[in-house]
Amino acid sequence: MGTSKYSPEFRADAVALYHASPGGTYASVAKDVGINHETLRIWVRDAEAAARPCAVEATAMEKENRQLWARVKELELEREILRRAAKYFAAETSW
Repeated sequence: MGTSKYSPEFRADAVALYHASPGGTYASVAKDVGINHETLRIWVRDAEAAARPCAVEATAMEKENRQLWARVKELELEREILRRAAKYFAAETSW
């Protein structure tokens, strides 16, 4: 991903403007600040997710879960390799 052309301050201001506009839509607020409405929607979603107290903890847990599932897959593959090797050598040594 490339660098963003919008500063964090601009993003925060756009999100604050959206929240301060009663009945304002993403499209109307985005038009006022000169950005795409989908960009504003994503910024608002990200800001609301970051504002939740468990957001950081949930993200850390999700990262740990991904790492653990990757490790499980790795161990299952190793077990399968060892099972096949044991089967191969057992067949080779039986006369």
